[in-house]
Formats: sequence, C-alpha cells, structure tokens
Amino acid sequence: MLRSRTVNTIHELLAQGKSIRSIAATLELSRNTVRKYLHGTAAPEATPRSRRKRGSKLDAFKQQIAQWIKEDHLYNCATMLLRLRSMGYTGSGTLLREFVHDLRPPTQGHHPVRRYETEPGEQLQFDWAEFRYEREGVPKKLYGFTAVLSYSRMRYVTFVKRCDAATLIRCLMEGFEYMGGLPKAALTDRMKTVLLDMDGKTPIWHPRFADFMASIGVSPRVCKSYTPQTKGKVERSVGVIKYNFWPGVHFTDLDDLNQQATQWCNRLNQQVHRTTRARPVDRWSQEPLAPLPAAFAWERFATEDRKVSWDGYLSYDGVLYGLPKAAATRRNHGPGARTPGGAHDLVPWPAGDDLDEACLLRRDHLPSRSISHGGFCCGLTTSSRTFGTPGGGS
Repeated sequence: MLRSRTVNTIHELLAQGKSIRSIAATLELSRNTVRKYLHGTAAPEATPRSRRKRGSKLDAFKQQIAQWIKEDHLYNCATMLLRLRSMGYTGSGTLLREFVHDLRPPTQGHHPVRRYETEPGEQLQFDWAEFRYEREGVPKKLYGFTAVLSYSRMRYVTFVKRCDAATLIRCLMEGFEYMGGLPKAALTDRMKTVLLDMDGKTPIWHPRFADFMASIGVSPRVCKSYTPQTKGKVERSVGVIKYNFWPGVHFTDLDDLNQQATQWCNRLNQQVHRTTRARPVDRWSQEPLAPLPAAFAWERFATEDRKVSWDGYLSYDGVLYGLPKAAATRRNHGPGARTPGGAHDLVPWPAGDDLDEACLLRRDHLPSRSISHGGFCCGLTTSSRTFGTPGGGS
C-alpha cells in the first residue's frame, strides 16, 4: 500500500499532463499500480483490529469492593487486600488500588501542620471516638479508647459502653498494662473527665483523674483549645481505626470485638510505620517506661462505688444486679464502703436476696458483660484482659 504522499504525487503528475507510463517510470511503480490509484480502486487503509478485552482477576470481587465502599465506607486498600486474599483473590495490590481510586470521594484540603517528635518514654497520647452500628435493625454505639506512645507509635485500642471518668481510668490502666509501663506524661484534649475548667492558666483537673495520675506519677497534659493537631499521633490513629479496622467488622459481643481489636493492634505494631520507617515494636523496646504500681496501689483505681436500692439491687451498664444477704453484715461501713484486699468479691447467687449496701467491685472476676440467667445474678467487677507481649500474637 502506497503512502498518502505518493498517491498525491501521482495525481499531481497526471494534472501536469504526464502519461501513466511516464508517471510509473518517474515514481518507479508499475503502470497497473498507477492506474489503480488514479481510478480509485485501491483498497482502503486497514484499521487496527480491536482486541477483545481480557478479563481481570479482580472482576469477580468488584461488586464486593463497591459494597464495602458504599455501605461500610472502607477505602483502605491494605485492609481490602487482606480480606480479598481470604476470599481467594490472587491479583496484585496495584490492580486493586487502580480500581478503588475512581471510587474514592474527593478529598478536602487542609492547612499543613508542623510535626514534632518526643524522646523515648516521654509521652503517651490518648483519646475517645464514637462508633455506631446496627444490631437487628436497632442503632447502637460504642466508645473506642485509643492510646499511642509518641516515640514508638505503639497503639492500643479497646471498646467500651461508657466514657465516664471511671471507665477512662480503667482504659488507661489497660493501655499502660499493654505498653508494659508508664510514660512521663499523658496528653489528651479538654474532655470533662480530665479537665473541669481553667483558673487563669491553672488547670482544675477532674478529682478522680487527678488522684489516679498523681498516684502513678504520670503528668497530665491537655491540648490548647481548638488545636487537636497537638496530639496528632492519636488523632491519626483514631482515623486509622475508623477507616481501617471498623468498616465491615463483625462481632458477637464486646469481648469478641476487643479480642479482634487486640489482634489488629498486634499486627499493626509489627508493621513498618510510614513516618518513623521502623516497626513500633522495635522502637518500643527503646522506651524507658516506669514500672507499674503493684497490688492495691494499682488495683484500687479499677473499683467503682454503686449505691444499692432499697430492694437490694444495684445498676451497672443498664443491668440490675442483686446482692447476697452475707454482705448485709457490712451495713456499719455505710453505702459505698470498700473492703481492703477484695475479701468480698461478688460471685453468682440466687436471685431475690436483699441488701442495701455496696460492695467492692474488682476488675479481675467479671464474667462476659454480666447477663442475668437461670434465676441467678452475676456479680460485678471490671474485666482485665491478658495481653501478653505487645506486638505479638493474640
């Protein structure tokens, strides 16, 4: 097939009065070829053949990915890839990211914030976040507590039903136990369970929180008003939980959810952090954390006082619990009295017994979220989970 430039030359020479023989000799073509292009009988240029689009390894999972994005607001490709692997996906992460890119909502810009780092063992940041879900069509919510060691980026997450001062202290205790020690300072925002008010530049701390922090030797610190980026490490971690762990998570009860959260933290703490370029569990070993207090000096902060009603029941997490007659001998202590050493820990007893005094609530004997059954009421304490080595397996 001749180029278009040669075809144009043939027509120009013909217009100049040249014969077919002369044109063929000039362009070194056969007379039949010249005649063919002059008479317009040449075959049209071939168009490239359209190739049949090949199938992708991701095709079978695109509907599931779109469902995660639309219903669960899951945009984290690393989390998606883990879930797809368990479903049989064998393709690459690049293929997944290219597909998800067009489905992401537009991002909003923000002002840059200067990053600052702390020395090992210097600071822990903590914060709350609200997590909503539905159970049998009924909307429910939980509160997620997140703590991060600022130097190593070791993360700890737990979910609870309340975010009052007593629950905050228990979550801090579990966080310190997971980290294996105490930092010099703890930074958070101006929540009412931490800071009641400011008297000029003097903070007025919540009395229970202040007692706890003073007893364990950790300095409480709060951010300036409207500057949450001061504790950016935990703010970022809360975002990771909301958009990485929470979307699409399934759990039977709170204990099951917290087990999954601990396993997720263990995996995350063994992965290279994008900022430090090191694994949090490796940098954690460089943090000179102070040892935890022992025995009653530590355990007393896990207790809660409850006022018992006239018919011998107390309320905890929206559930009524009956108290045994044996505890009635402690009336001379007054409502809310504590028993040193936990000699009167609560255990299951037949329903219907009466008591009008409160007992010590310890943290190491609570059954799974206490449910009344079979004519018995389970006693109240606050659960203490066993973590093992941070960053290790569950």
